Amino acid sequence: MSAAEPLHRLPFCSNVVELPISDVLPSDSSPRTEGVSAGHVRMLAESLTAFPPIVVYRDTMQVVDGWHRLHAARLRGDTTIAAVFFDGGPAEAFVLAVKLNSTHGLPLSLADRKAAAFRILLSYPDWSNRRVAEVVGLSDKTIAAVRRGAGAEIPHRADERVGRDGVAYPVRAGEGRRRALDFLDAHPEASAREVALGSGTSLTTAKKVRREVRAGRALAAAEEGSGIPRSPVLAEQPSDHGGSRDPGTIVRILRADPSLRFTEHGRKLLRMLDSVPADPRLWESMAESLPGHCAILVGELARQYSLSWQQLAETLARRAGSDRIPGHFPR
Repeated sequence: MSAAEPLHRLPFCSNVVELPISDVLPSDSSPRTEGVSAGHVRMLAESLTAFPPIVVYRDTMQVVDGWHRLHAARLRGDTTIAAVFFDGGPAEAFVLAVKLNSTHGLPLSLADRKAAAFRILLSYPDWSNRRVAEVVGLSDKTIAAVRRGAGAEIPHRADERVGRDGVAYPVRAGEGRRRALDFLDAHPEASAREVALGSGTSLTTAKKVRREVRAGRALAAAEEGSGIPRSPVLAEQPSDHGGSRDPGTIVRILRADPSLRFTEHGRKLLRMLDSVPADPRLWESMAESLPGHCAILVGELARQYSLSWQQLAETLARRAGSDRIPGHFPR
């Protein structure tokens, strides 16, 4: 809302009424933690300008916005005050209080605005950082820092956040896609709507993943029946470095193969490969930084793992019907 927007036009707010000051109670959830500013109250009381209506929570008669104006009216000896009733919920009342304090009157302190952002994120974890920033008067980067600092205290939907326009936008689509893929593995005949409900993703994401999975399965089945390689990219020429590709290149090729991306076993393989550093320099750096008492144990583990990888290479070479050196791709 703008500072000039009439309160009675806001959602949940009534028309302006006159309330007995004695009926209005202090808020027990004000965003202002420093209490009432006596100097600001005196300044308001001495002003000849009519006060804007205060906002009162109808259910409790507590002030949502206008606590300083109420004190100033009492100081002037007024018995009534102009007000509008708020009929929303407690979380909505808090958002309105913060927004109004950020657009007029005595501004909230930086600490109060950060605390308000945290509380709003607790109530509305799917709101975007920019939407919360607009309410509290901070930057979206500051809100992102508040969200990160809260960690698990703030629940979240992984795939969408609601922007300032009220529209839900994807955030980390990869997480939602993984959940949708896992759901389709267990329920291959599920409709897109069932996938969306079962995986907690948007219907758009569910439709896209379901379409890709079906296309990937069809491709895998066609390749299986035709006897051609699983993916044409695997037939590319290897590099000239000793006749074998760079491990990082191999992993990128495998990630692009739909018969791996869209099957449960394929995704397990890709997740396993993601956890193994492809750059030998990373292994060298790790070896140099290991405590001496761990070096022997890690070395023994590495030898055992290398034997397992060698056995896997030999098995795959036999399956491919090749007598080439294990670990080298066919030209």
